Amino acid sequence: MVQPGLLLWSVRRAVLGSAEPALLGLKSIKGSCHNFCTAASKDVTYKELKNLLNSKNIMLIDVRETWEILEYGKIPGSINIPLDEVGHALQMNPRDFEDKYNEVKPSESDKLVFSCLAGVRSKKALDTAISLGFNSAQHYAGGWKEWASYEFSENKQGN
Repeated sequence: MVQPGLLLWSVRRAVLGSAEPALLGLKSIKGSCHNFCTAASKDVTYKELKNLLNSKNIMLIDVRETWEILEYGKIPGSINIPLDEVGHALQMNPRDFEDKYNEVKPSESDKLVFSCLAGVRSKKALDTAISLGFNSAQHYAGGWKEWASYEFSENKQGN
């Protein structure tokens, strides 16, 4: 006679198979979700970004390649730190940062907003910044494309 506990275990094993480790890992997913979930709520809208820029209380970092900024333009007040340099730049000593980017290096408590063309690279930069302790960092998901469409439509309406 098969013991009920053994039978239940066998059935569970047959049904769940290799999914069991994933189900058992749900606790760890929940634990690691904190940074991801926090980052997901850190999107900035066009109007919020305009207000932040007007307050002069943020550092807006454009993570596109330099040639993209030269060819297409940039959001006024932004500094260019290409995505592949963000992690290193945020860990530089302040003097080296200022020499390279002509800006004071932000501290972990400063408000940073990352932008790019359409939000993909800026989200990666945001994740990098948060992993380095920059918990006030945000990103402008609309990027240069959205900014330009609002700015150019506002300029046309103003004429």
